Amino acid sequence: MKKNETTKLIEDFVKNTLIDAEKGHDWYHIERVRNMALEISKKEGGDSEIIELSALLHDISDAKFNGGDYEAGAKISRNILEEFKVEANKIEEIVRIIDNISFKGGVSQFNIYSLEFKIVQDADRLDAIGAIGIARTFQYGGYKNREIYNPDIQPQVYNSSEKYHKSEAPTINHFYEKLLLLKDLMNTDTAREIANIRHEFMQEFLKQFYIEWKSEDLNL
Repeated sequence: MKKNETTKLIEDFVKNTLIDAEKGHDWYHIERVRNMALEISKKEGGDSEIIELSALLHDISDAKFNGGDYEAGAKISRNILEEFKVEANKIEEIVRIIDNISFKGGVSQFNIYSLEFKIVQDADRLDAIGAIGIARTFQYGGYKNREIYNPDIQPQVYNSSEKYHKSEAPTINHFYEKLLLLKDLMNTDTAREIANIRHEFMQEFLKQFYIEWKSEDLNL
């Protein structure tokens, strides 16, 4: 099967699988990550097929939505890649990427040094910050029926992935527990440049949020 045919079949599989997904982790998230990863690759290099297929499959079974099974995504991805006859060595790299890409509360994970991994992880993290990141964060908070903000509940530092994923903290806390940390976790120069701009946007948003929360913008 030709590369383009394989990619299209996997793209269709992902679209169908995520048709009822939470809207911050739906097909449009996948599409943005795929497009961003390929754009980063144009500047940084890497195997475009590995990058594209990893991006397409990276959230095929997110532990946040499948009962906490951190291995399901890699298993499903391996099965579909084998079914569509992707080269064995590429399957191994794609599965490693999918198995290790998640933030997981910032808890130390396996070190994956391949350029392809760095690019796909950067693309996924970029989609978690800036204007899109803000929108996705509040979408997920609404999906989980979380408070927008509670000044009595402070952000936490998590010592395990399980505690991070089980957190029911207000949505604003997520900025401090994850989003504002991502700028300094980018792997490539290209992603760092983009992250700096998106990071500044989030800081401005938070500044305005607190002004409005305290009604400090009233002209009395």
